[in-house]
Amino acid sequence: MAFIYYVTQIQFDFGAVKLLPQECKRVGITRPLIVTDQGVKAAGVLQKAIDALGSIPYAVFDQTPSNPTEAAVRAAVQIYKDQKCDGLIAVGGGSAIDCAKGVAIAATHEGPLTHYATIEGGSPRITDKAAPLIAVPTTSGTGSEVARGAIIIVDDHRKLGFHSWNLVPRTAICDPELTLGLPPKLTAATGMDAIAHCMETFMSAAFNPPADGIALDGLERGWANIERATRNGSDREARSNLMSASMQGAMAFQKGLGCVHSLSHSLGGVNPQLHHGTLNAMFLPAVIRFNGEAESVRKDHRLERMARVMGAGSAADLPGVIRDMNARLGLPKGLAEMGVQRDWFGKIIEGALADHCHKTNPRLASAEDYERMLAESM
Repeated sequence: MAFIYYVTQIQFDFGAVKLLPQECKRVGITRPLIVTDQGVKAAGVLQKAIDALGSIPYAVFDQTPSNPTEAAVRAAVQIYKDQKCDGLIAVGGGSAIDCAKGVAIAATHEGPLTHYATIEGGSPRITDKAAPLIAVPTTSGTGSEVARGAIIIVDDHRKLGFHSWNLVPRTAICDPELTLGLPPKLTAATGMDAIAHCMETFMSAAFNPPADGIALDGLERGWANIERATRNGSDREARSNLMSASMQGAMAFQKGLGCVHSLSHSLGGVNPQLHHGTLNAMFLPAVIRFNGEAESVRKDHRLERMARVMGAGSAADLPGVIRDMNARLGLPKGLAEMGVQRDWFGKIIEGALADHCHKTNPRLASAEDYERMLAESM
């Protein structure tokens, strides 16, 4: 049986951050912990959120690492409890939002965070006691502001997923104005993350026609605007469409992702310094070629339909078209340029086979398949 659910309340417009007091009141947050990072703080975006809160008392955790960790979650939980907070506001990219989701669990549930990881059977253990969360994204990539999942590196160095409808932010405040100052390389990397979400969820074999429609429209918006937004960070139309593509990709990926993400999650655990969106961009061509043999993909002409909205000549052209876009955006040519070593392959493959995205790929990959995809992505 298919379960189809869309998804949470979204406030989408330039200047929407000013709605924070209204949304805090609506969801019952009277003393939020703002979860953010040093980059957002330095860019002045955190101050915009604080100014919007007005007289509402708040606390701040601004030490979210580029890939959120269980240690960061613990540190934020300590502030949450010490300051007697009753809810969370995440201001930042996917790392800050995912860190806040970890806090939502750990501040209200007993035991180690790994107890609630998806591959540990933890999803049903995440109850409606999870702290309420408002998400204010400052990048256009992960779409975590409308997603039920979080990716966190736990103490044993695994990069694990945590999934529950109780983790979906109560409100997503999508304000494209907050992304206008995003540097070109980060715009490109996070934008390719959004595009990967749209493409992978569209290729997934699960039955969810609304997700397919949302993903295909998001892909068209993202593909048409990522280069514009990267070259001209002040292009308001491009920024708005890219933020929409990010949101749409995450609204759709409740349907499931696949090998791109199982590989990037695993490799991100091996080397947490590697950017998730950039890794997705590197893996997309090889995974699309692999998925082209999947019965569901061929039957529904999914590669052809993606090629059409991307302006590609044919389905066979997609891997090359993506590589060309990566080059125009200034992204690496492959994993080797990012410092990935072939002697890492065994550990990457082990993690990919165990990842929660592995089984939702339209074609089940073997260890040998993953090795070929890694080699092709080097």
